[in-house]
Amino acid sequence: MSAVAEKEPYDAIIVGAGAAGIGIAITLQDAGIENFLVLERHTLGASFDRWPAETRFISPSFPTNSIGMLDINSVALGTSPAHALDEEHPTGEEYARYLRSVAEHYEVPVRQHVAVESIGKKQGVFHLLSSQGEFRSKNVIWAGGEFQFPKLNGFVGSHLCIHTSRISSYHSLEGDNFVIIGGYESGVDAAYHLALRGKRVRLFDAGHPWASATSDPSVALSTYTKKRMREERFRAYVELLPHAPITNVSRSDGGFLVTTADNHRVETPVAPLLAGGFVGGHHLISSLFEKREDGFPLLNQNDESTLTKGLFLTGPSVRHDNHVFCFIYKYRQRFAVVAKAIATSLHLSAEDLEHYRRWGMYLDDLSCCGEECVC
Repeated sequence: MSAVAEKEPYDAIIVGAGAAGIGIAITLQDAGIENFLVLERHTLGASFDRWPAETRFISPSFPTNSIGMLDINSVALGTSPAHALDEEHPTGEEYARYLRSVAEHYEVPVRQHVAVESIGKKQGVFHLLSSQGEFRSKNVIWAGGEFQFPKLNGFVGSHLCIHTSRISSYHSLEGDNFVIIGGYESGVDAAYHLALRGKRVRLFDAGHPWASATSDPSVALSTYTKKRMREERFRAYVELLPHAPITNVSRSDGGFLVTTADNHRVETPVAPLLAGGFVGGHHLISSLFEKREDGFPLLNQNDESTLTKGLFLTGPSVRHDNHVFCFIYKYRQRFAVVAKAIATSLHLSAEDLEHYRRWGMYLDDLSCCGEECVC
């Protein structure tokens, strides 16, 4: 997609061409970095393309917001999914289309169908072994995302369940009397779409997320989701079962037997749906980072590995103290931090990044970015 001449070692290689990868790529361009490359194991925006067909963004796209971008789901200044798609809550497929159009407009150098298999560093240069050979770079930005790495091992028999990320469309699910394990966004989304089809649903969660008073989607359910839960169809067809952690799923004569921690058992004729979240793509290169107490990569103030100089993290896995950046409008605030650090290491002025400060994408002050929350 790029007209820029490329040569190795690259100044930077970005692994992943989703919202984080494309967003940081455009920010590198704004920092004056031209010799970089984006490697994508599938296709640009593939994680969004793989969302269930009915699933939409819970964060609304609209023309302006308090942190300056034209749109709360934008990844580049001057762009807006709301305007490009004429949608307030885009589907995954629609958002992937937005990402592709942005990448094409900015001529982002993306190589698709390149699976990075390992990353090593020799004499100050990173060597990335991939399905398409070796690539060398002075810096690496890991933007591997989350959706392609679901949590599958939370309890005995979890392999018998269908993770919501593996569902192409809720309209394709046959049967009735569904059990959904996990009551956050993806679990409620599944229940909502099944209820619209007149399917009975029992929704289990270890906590009580729909009772939380906050609307921060990093902590509890979004206002968009809570509104859908108040619809008559949802209330008629969905039974909410809080404080009911699942310990076992097994096969039974009637289909499947689901057991809670207090030994309550329910049967369902169809495979339970698992909405347990994701482990994050960073686990593929965990040996290159020190770990925080919560298991996430330990980063310095520039979102760089404290163990491997020149290796940066961007996207929903970024953590600083209690700050969590697990939505686009949060983690994009760190794009300029990474770009400035790399530009400075390459002896570039990065003066053009100052306009990110005016637009609310902070270069230095962590207290300005993100909320104290738990995903």
